[in-house]
Amino acid sequence: MSRILLIETSTALCSVALAVDGGIAASRESDQPRSHAAMTAPFIKELLDSCGLFASDLDAVCVSAGPGSYTGLRVGVSTAKGICFAAGVPLLSVGTLEVLVSQARAGGLIPEGCRYVIPLLDARRMEVYTAVFTPEGERLTEVEPRVIDGESFRKERSEGPVLFIGDGAAKCSEVLAGDGARFVQTFPHAAAMLQPALREFEAGRFRDTAYFEPFYLKDFVATVSRRKLF
Repeated sequence: MSRILLIETSTALCSVALAVDGGIAASRESDQPRSHAAMTAPFIKELLDSCGLFASDLDAVCVSAGPGSYTGLRVGVSTAKGICFAAGVPLLSVGTLEVLVSQARAGGLIPEGCRYVIPLLDARRMEVYTAVFTPEGERLTEVEPRVIDGESFRKERSEGPVLFIGDGAAKCSEVLAGDGARFVQTFPHAAAMLQPALREFEAGRFRDTAYFEPFYLKDFVATVSRRKLF
């Protein structure tokens, strides 16, 4: 029986879940702004306590690796690594876009005859982090930041029904709308990490806990406040 802690903090939603023997035993989540640092660890403790487990009882910790929010990814990965070091359990990771595709598959969101599933993670303004997947979950293109306009994904849209899913779906719906285009506005949830995490676990694809870093995709750019602090 496997016990895998799942951590998803790549967007505005702070979400954790506990997978036990191939199913989700419990989960916690919050979309309160800037809550990741304050809530991730307490949520994890609540999960373990509710199932009568200690961190050392886990078989692995799986974290959503990005792309996504710089701060959110740092919180999730640092929390996962801290648990792995302290409890002596291995680290797994799955891509955030793969989580959204898994969420679409598990939730029955893929329309009949769908040719492509395209996650859209909000990257501000009309930019998203994205890639093209088959309905079976195979990634067909590289993960990239992309500014969306009326020409975006024209080939995929012309070939049949397409599902656009993610927290950037709504803002792109007007320019990408057309026959066969379906939009699902949602955050990635930790519970949707179940199947990709199990695949990584069963294949033994564990990460180097000491050197693992999130997949930021773009460099973090610090800004200087215009307000006078003194």
